[in-house]
Amino acid sequence: MRSTNETESASASAPTSATAPTSATVVGEAAAVPVRFDTRIAVLLRDDLEPWQRLNVTAFLVSGLGTVAPEVIGEPYRDADGTGYLPMFRQPVLVFEGAKETLAAGHARALSRALPVAVFTSDLFGTGNDRDNRAAVRAVGRDGLDLVGMAVYGPRNAVDKVLKGAHMHP
Repeated sequence: MRSTNETESASASAPTSATAPTSATVVGEAAAVPVRFDTRIAVLLRDDLEPWQRLNVTAFLVSGLGTVAPEVIGEPYRDADGTGYLPMFRQPVLVFEGAKETLAAGHARALSRALPVAVFTSDLFGTGNDRDNRAAVRAVGRDGLDLVGMAVYGPRNAVDKVLKGAHMHP
């Protein structure tokens, strides 16, 4: 989710602080006060996925981040009529893509930095439930996973290094 006040430029190389939005404008109590994030939520997708797969993988990957990093979840929403809505991430989710090798390298870098990571392997397209998904991942060693996507959360500079070689999803 991006604010209309955020700008970004895509790069074929590692993302830098200029590559992705680092602030948003808060509306309401602290109107027009910039909010700066020292962390980044990013999804890295393999560039050969079908459009429906990209959406499905992204949704699954980000679903786990709030469970291990509750600080990424904002406050619940409420409309002018008082109807309540679920809270969402407090900051943008940046979506990148890269070749299979880029994903494997990013995965290794994320693990070496002990960042929270969610993975989605090609095997998960053939399962239909959480139990079978976990069994499919458990059946393959870390270096043998056929990754089609991963989500990572952490300090901006560390996540930027994980994403080296990836570019913003079109």
